[in-house]
Amino acid sequence: MPGSDGDRPPCWLGIDLGTQSVRALLADATGRVLGRGSAPLTGHRPSAGRHEQDPEDWWAAARAAAREALAGPGGGAASVRGVAVCSTSGTVLLAGPSGEPLTPGLMYDDGRAGDEAAEAQAAGAEVWDRLGVRIQPSWALAKALWLVRRHAPPPGGRLLHQADVITGRLVGGTVATDSSHALKTGYDLLSEGWPCEVLGSLGLDDALLPSVVRPGTVLGGVCAAAAEATGIPAGTPVIAGMTDGCASQLGSGALRVGRWNSVLGTTLVLKGVTADPVRDPAGVMYSHRSPDGGWLPGGASSVGAGVLTGDRDRLAALDAEAAAFEPSTAVAYPLVSRGERFPFLAPGAVGFMLGEPSGEADRHAALLQGVALVERLALSYVQALGAPVEGPVTFTGGAARSAYWCRLRADVLGRPARIPEHADAALGMAILAAYGTTAPGPGRSLAGIAESMVRIRATVEPRPGGAERFAGPYRRLLDELERRGWLPAEVAAHARGNE
Repeated sequence: MPGSDGDRPPCWLGIDLGTQSVRALLADATGRVLGRGSAPLTGHRPSAGRHEQDPEDWWAAARAAAREALAGPGGGAASVRGVAVCSTSGTVLLAGPSGEPLTPGLMYDDGRAGDEAAEAQAAGAEVWDRLGVRIQPSWALAKALWLVRRHAPPPGGRLLHQADVITGRLVGGTVATDSSHALKTGYDLLSEGWPCEVLGSLGLDDALLPSVVRPGTVLGGVCAAAAEATGIPAGTPVIAGMTDGCASQLGSGALRVGRWNSVLGTTLVLKGVTADPVRDPAGVMYSHRSPDGGWLPGGASSVGAGVLTGDRDRLAALDAEAAAFEPSTAVAYPLVSRGERFPFLAPGAVGFMLGEPSGEADRHAALLQGVALVERLALSYVQALGAPVEGPVTFTGGAARSAYWCRLRADVLGRPARIPEHADAALGMAILAAYGTTAPGPGRSLAGIAESMVRIRATVEPRPGGAERFAGPYRRLLDELERRGWLPAEVAAHARGNE
């Protein structure tokens, strides 16, 4: 049995199915990384509005990544107690009765199901309003309808999410999906069941829908064939996972009520923890169900580091020069692409810059500050919805490598920031696997396990007067967003009063 091998220290394996690659990480109870592995996904076929991948590529890459992680310097001396898998949110396919893929995987950003999204939104408006969500073309429900209308499922056919393909292969049979991946397929997180009447009216047969469990539930053990293919010991518990965004939140360690994780990469994602689901009439925030029964509200903005150009050395040099422009002579709204999703919904929004920067360093400063100002607005928005914001914010994502930007963001927010040593989705899945294999009882706390496994690299304190120093640019940005009709007046008013 897993974990019965004497003095070998326990560890857990997390697998992250990304867009470009599959990553695996092996960690012990203190967060020490014992091994890492990765394998590229080279068969993806993105084009205008269309993005498919071959599910067999996912399995081949997962096998290779797991083997590499287990071959790490500490892997051979440890006992693997569990494995969990996360994947991109909204990625689905049709499979046969035994789980064999019948279609390519329609990836999270495939946008061909616009008509199906509008139809699903109208058919289940009452349910979606109660859940605080809006069905979008990228959501799995819209893509499931698109698939079944073009590929008639055979008797016993099933709808699978990306992670289900891998957990099914690991167990060697049919497995339940997790409620995190099922959310965008229309799963009702409040009643914890499928809204079968709505889905049936759309032509989605109940028999296609997988059974659903909460993340952290044991799905079964690694079968002999999967053990030979991956190197994961046979019988190792396979734990129901989460979407990659939720996995990254677990990997940040920010899992106490009121704590927020700000993920800044190409774009900005804000995720927090609440005791109850956050009700957002605008639908720009929605909540996942936490493995421990709480709620994980979040929203994704289209501003972010994707607006920065140049290699890392040049950007680092510009960071140093930008410190002379606090605040910048210009105020930027640095959208990476057209349209905004959070903290307001404006499909026609475009980036802009108010004023003329004095030079390259000043322009760089305006872009960095602009992202931080939107981050400040996002935290104000979640507070306006009644969500608590307490303690430090955790910074993760590629931008956390910039010490200057982290300090600037802490200043603009007026809050301390914690920066983990290893904050990635694969670590989040190792944490979830540890939680899922811990016996129920007083010592079983998701937040506690995460805090023991997430190592904090640095804590950044805001400098005195930092938030006040950027109050003028903040108000100027709010005024312009409201003037353009993108930011609702009541949201702008709350943000101004929340300074």
